[in-house]
Amino acid sequence: MILKLKQTPGVYLIGFMGSGKTTIGRLLADRLGWNFVDIDEEIEAREQRSIPDIFDSLGEPAFRGMETAAIAERVRGVACGRPTVMALGGGAAAQPGNFELLENHGVTIWLRCPFEMVVRRVGQDASRPLARDEKRFEELFTERQQHYERADFRVEIESDDPAVAVEAILNLPLFQ
Repeated sequence: MILKLKQTPGVYLIGFMGSGKTTIGRLLADRLGWNFVDIDEEIEAREQRSIPDIFDSLGEPAFRGMETAAIAERVRGVACGRPTVMALGGGAAAQPGNFELLENHGVTIWLRCPFEMVVRRVGQDASRPLARDEKRFEELFTERQQHYERADFRVEIESDDPAVAVEAILNLPLFQ
C-alpha cells in the first residue's frame, strides 16, 4: 500500500451519478475491512429528508454546503487514522475546496462510466434532481468530466457487475 494511504487511509470514489460509487464502495470497504461512508446517505440521515426534498425546498447551494460539511467531518476521521472508503455525490468533486480536502487526506478514484450506461442506470429517476432535464443532464455530465480528471486514479466502468470494478481498484498500484 502506498505511503499516502498509510498516513491518511482514505479512498474517495468520485464520478457521475449512476457510476456505481455506493455499490462499489460498499464492496471495496468490505474487501479492505475498512469503514464505508456514502455522503448522500449521511446528509439524508442528518436532515431526515431525501436529497430531492433538500434540492426542492432549500436549493442546490444549501445542499452543496451540507455536502462540504459532511465531507470535511468524515475527512477529519480519516486524518485521525480511521480507514474509510467514501462515496461522494456526483457533484462533490466540482465544488470549490472539496477536491483539496480529499487529495490531502487519501486517494481519489474516478469511476469513469460511459454516458450511455449512466442514462440506462439513472434514466428519468425522479429521486435524482439533476437528472430530471435530459438536455441539462448531458451538459452536466460533460461539464463534470474536467473535475473528475483530477483524480489520482481512474477505473473504467464497463460492466454492471460491481465486483469487476472492485477487482480493478484492488489491482491499482496503490494497493500493490
